Amino acid sequence: MSPKYDDIPAYPAGLRLAGRKVVMVGAGTVARRRLPGLVDARADVLVVAPDATPSVEAMADDGELRWERRGYRADDLDGAWYVIAATDDPAVNAAVEADAEERRIFCVRSDDASQASAWTPASGRHDGLQIAVLAGGDPRRAAAVRDRILEELREGTLGAAHFRAKTPGVALVGGGPGDPDLITVRGRRLLAEADVVVTDRLGPRALLDELPSDVEVIDAAKIPYGRAMAQEAINNEIIKHASAGKFVVRLKGGDNYVFGRGFEEAIACAEAGIPVEVVPGITSAISVPAIAGIPVTHRGVTHEFTVVSGHVAPDNPDSLVDWAALGRLRGTLVLLMAMERLGVIADTLITHGRAADTPVAIIQEGTMATQRTLRTTLATAAADAQTAGMRPPAIVVIGEVVAVAERVRPL
Repeated sequence: MSPKYDDIPAYPAGLRLAGRKVVMVGAGTVARRRLPGLVDARADVLVVAPDATPSVEAMADDGELRWERRGYRADDLDGAWYVIAATDDPAVNAAVEADAEERRIFCVRSDDASQASAWTPASGRHDGLQIAVLAGGDPRRAAAVRDRILEELREGTLGAAHFRAKTPGVALVGGGPGDPDLITVRGRRLLAEADVVVTDRLGPRALLDELPSDVEVIDAAKIPYGRAMAQEAINNEIIKHASAGKFVVRLKGGDNYVFGRGFEEAIACAEAGIPVEVVPGITSAISVPAIAGIPVTHRGVTHEFTVVSGHVAPDNPDSLVDWAALGRLRGTLVLLMAMERLGVIADTLITHGRAADTPVAIIQEGTMATQRTLRTTLATAAADAQTAGMRPPAIVVIGEVVAVAERVRPL
């Protein structure tokens, strides 16, 4: 066996393992961590171990890899390109390493990096980049450096510009409930690449300050019961800039397709021949109650939750909601855009079967520093909200989960 010296640096290389045999000896926690990357690389993975963790067994059952339920044999390495010795028995790992060395197959050892012919780097992915860090056999140090690089890439503090032309088009990005930390990683990355951002007032506004000065920001805010940019005008702005060869991000609060009119924008782009990518966002209907300490479902309390727009009154002929059916339901009811009509909505629900003393929570400006919560009942919700000065944007949660949530105080 060739000597291994910790002070000799490893030579980094990216292995292209698609369709090539890789052998994992052992199926415990190390295998659980390493196997997904090998499967993603489309390697032909053979796992050899008498027993396996449930996750590894599930991967075998799903056909993502082959699992031989037995001990290791030297001929397991026949035809292999890469080997990982990951058992809890050093003698078995040493035998795997020796057999791999004899066959000139690079081998990783989970128990003794100094005796391995290859090391597994701490790795991660971001925007088409693969980050891999080796730290001379110190895996915790490597992981710490990797995490720092990925964090800065995702936050935009470490530049990684594309040196190729951007493809004109539109990304419909759901920005989440308001806190800039709650936008998705992909949403934040696309925002950083935008030439034009068309935003509304409920999007994560703090992220706009991070945009380069040459990015055009278009205010498409819809103020409740006040000024608003017409949806047709918003569609036209998006299409105009994308047609001019620019990459446009339509940044909205919550999720584009949960009362966000995002699909109208997607249809308009499709009709104009503009390619569209949809990036889902965390909807405020679930996230805002959660941040306020209220689960929309809880075992033994409710088996359902319903999200309803309250922007049209129950007695309005344009309403598409079966309010009578909602009154008969026992589960959680989450109302969006309902503050102006909360009184008539509550009365309608009570008329059709909801108990007047049903617990209610009204959460204003959820996830933001100005968040506040009012706990009340269905019968008194409208009056209590007016007295407390509650105003949009606010989420209304109706149901026994509100009472259950009183047992726990959010951090």
